[in-house]
Amino acid sequence: MGIYFYTNIRQSIRRDTRHLSALINLVLCMSICSSLAYWGTQLIRPKSRIVTAIPQAKAAEISISQAAGLFGGTGELAVTASNFRLMGVVVAKTASQSVVVISVNGKPPQSLRIGKEVLPGTNIREVHATYVVVSEGGILKKIILPEKAQPSADLVNNAPVRSS
Repeated sequence: MGIYFYTNIRQSIRRDTRHLSALINLVLCMSICSSLAYWGTQLIRPKSRIVTAIPQAKAAEISISQAAGLFGGTGELAVTASNFRLMGVVVAKTASQSVVVISVNGKPPQSLRIGKEVLPGTNIREVHATYVVVSEGGILKKIILPEKAQPSADLVNNAPVRSS
């Protein structure tokens, strides 16, 4: 039985050697073509360039009261009802550091910065020397500082000087 397998294997190897050489030639041809294609694209490829981002210009702040005239408005802010009372204003050089002292519905006054809620749905939008703009449900309202609480020109222009 051993001779039978030996002769059959030997005959099949002789028969398939013609096909084996063709298969090896095909594999070598495919590897050479893929290598040539890779290196050809590497040589033809354009050089990569560094792309810088376009600098973004700072958007100009637009006052809502100025834009109201475009749509038939008067450009004036509505004055709030008597439930807000402006007690004092501290205007800083940067708007986010300005502080207002405000009393709501006769309660004790509280000090707040821009963006903080006075009541639910009511935020402080702008702080000026004599008034504060409040957004109440999307409607801008102006709270004016009472005449007796407004600073006089003497206090604003003549700051105390510390002597040592």
